Amino acid sequence: MTLIKSISGIRGTIGGHAGQGLTPLDIVKFTSAYAAYIRKRHAAETGKIVVGRDARISGEMVRNLVIGTLTGMGWDVVDIGLATTPTTELAVTMEKAAGGIILTASHNPKQWNALKLLDEKGEFLSKEAGDEVLRLAETEDFDYATIDRLGTCRKDDTYNRKHIDRVLALDLVDVEAIRKAGFRVAIDCVNSVGGIILPQLLEALGVRQVEKLYCEPTGDFSHNPEPLEKNLSDIMELMRQGGKDVGFVVDPDVDRLAIICEDGSMYSEEYTLVSVADYVLKHTPGATVSNLSSTRALRDVTRQYGQEYYASAVGEVNVVEKMKETGAVIGGEGNGGVIYPACHYGRDALVGIALFLSHLAQEHKTVSGLRATYPAYYMAKNRIDLTPDTDIDSILSKVKELYKEEETDDTDGLKIDFPDKWVHLRKSNTEPIIRVYSEARTPEEAEEIGKQMMETVSELV
Repeated sequence: MTLIKSISGIRGTIGGHAGQGLTPLDIVKFTSAYAAYIRKRHAAETGKIVVGRDARISGEMVRNLVIGTLTGMGWDVVDIGLATTPTTELAVTMEKAAGGIILTASHNPKQWNALKLLDEKGEFLSKEAGDEVLRLAETEDFDYATIDRLGTCRKDDTYNRKHIDRVLALDLVDVEAIRKAGFRVAIDCVNSVGGIILPQLLEALGVRQVEKLYCEPTGDFSHNPEPLEKNLSDIMELMRQGGKDVGFVVDPDVDRLAIICEDGSMYSEEYTLVSVADYVLKHTPGATVSNLSSTRALRDVTRQYGQEYYASAVGEVNVVEKMKETGAVIGGEGNGGVIYPACHYGRDALVGIALFLSHLAQEHKTVSGLRATYPAYYMAKNRIDLTPDTDIDSILSKVKELYKEEETDDTDGLKIDFPDKWVHLRKSNTEPIIRVYSEARTPEEAEEIGKQMMETVSELV
């Protein structure tokens, strides 16, 4: 059993002893702490908190505990039911709520669930806010409401449609061009909430034909739910059979988007954001942002338009902070997460699909043809296992000194930029390991520079 407490929420495997897995006691305690924090922050006696969930098998159980706890803390709950993470984020602002909780473990397997915590902007809590929630949970510094101050629960199943309408209303979503293109699309929604909302979105966009794979929202995931090539053999085979223009794959809470080419090859999740950014920059000049572990291709494309690219620390909240600081028109993460401020500051696969199809329709290219227009980079991902007493910060400092002649960034771990490649060494917040991400012009070069850096760290240890 596993229970991980972090600034962004609490996640773990269902069952086990309290404090060792995501048990009912842990769910109630953490929800209570969040409710107490929001009350303290807003200094209000009444208000609303939005709750949405993905289709996980444990979702109904977790939902009942969370809603019961929130009403027991005196909050009025708006229960939007089965909903994506970006849908829940939008619902917070549309409801003018004080916050929101998303019940999803994102790309983790079915035995996991989690509480993701939002502020009144529908954005993930800052580090300071998250730390305060953790403190409140640890000290159990919260009081429940008396009988006359108990909250209420209202169900509202209209937010999927409202989300779709928000996407359709975006200036750069070219519904007419998409309809004229007559796209034939395949989707893999891994038996979660994407299976509910994506067919509705594609119909509203005027897509001619949609072939659905794993779209029943049972929560019994048909394959490992992380949208990586090694997990997507079924839709890749479906695309190889022909007759379809593009395949889309989302994770269980629909904030990540992977694309499959018409020939069944992977578009590469790193290039989801690159392609959407290309389209946005073509129409809207401005800065772009991605995290330090994302492909250099976004920087290259951004500079082709004479605009500035900025890198942030890893994590959606850090990307959003950097986007606001720089006034970026598009940003996100290389895991297929597109953040488009014209809609909202959150990773949103629906926005990604709508903008990508608009781009594809206007370019009059195949998906593989569009992919070929971007700089070709290849990424390698490795890890270095260390002992709990290893001083990782000291090691990274020594590595930085060894490579002081190169361009380095220690915002989040250590990134070393060489003229034709880069390596990012980043320590885990939960394990004694260093994650090693590297990128170069060929897979071999990416792997080689990553291994070289791992050897350097091993020698220092």
